[in-house]
Amino acid sequence: MRKVLILNGPNLNLLGVREPEIYGTQTFMDYFDGLKDKYQELSLEYYQSNHEGDLIDKLQEVGFSYDAVVFNPGGYTHTSVALTDTVKAITTPVAEVHISNIYEREEFRHHSYIKPNAATSIVGMGLAGYDRAIDYFLHLWSES
Repeated sequence: MRKVLILNGPNLNLLGVREPEIYGTQTFMDYFDGLKDKYQELSLEYYQSNHEGDLIDKLQEVGFSYDAVVFNPGGYTHTSVALTDTVKAITTPVAEVHISNIYEREEFRHHSYIKPNAATSIVGMGLAGYDRAIDYFLHLWSES
């Protein structure tokens, strides 16, 4: 069974209550339960942290043994060279996901340090972006 980590960065623990006009009203844990039901052929795990070092540690922990990481780095997308260096260093492919369309928001959000080293980048699809990222990997695996 293929192993996939869903990794969320800062403030994504507030989904469901944080800016519902942008992020919706569903909690991530409720959404994640639906993902596990939908993708029963995968071993899905979830981890969230508001701390950059914890995210780096988790990427290093799974980055040579898991089949994929679906990563929403939150605000660290636009600031963290350390996270992008980690994504570049590991062998597990990473899909960058953003619930909102970062390119239609404030100017500082238009640059992603993660994107150049990600297998794919999915923005602006709401929570369905996580599904799209998993489907991306399923498609790749079906071709190999």
